[in-house]
Amino acid sequence: MEARDIIKRPVITESSAAAMELDKYTFDVDVRANKTQVKHAIEEIFDVTVEKVNIMNVKPKKKRMGRYVGYTNRRRKAIVTLSEGTIDLL
Repeated sequence: MEARDIIKRPVITESSAAAMELDKYTFDVDVRANKTQVKHAIEEIFDVTVEKVNIMNVKPKKKRMGRYVGYTNRRRKAIVTLSEGTIDLL
């Protein structure tokens, strides 16, 4: 996989914006990507030095629209801690 295929989009929430002050950035990543692939992709795309990567799987949630029931997509979230540099997401 290429770097642009691994990193899908940044996650901008209130808690992730607060973590950006501590050089921790949150991204949605491909469900097949592992920590080393995420680390190399972030370093390649944003030209920063990554110290640590934490990955979590987000389970799908049940959603209803009237009598129809379905699930949201499962996804994978990566919290990347930088040792040098910053990422300008906003």
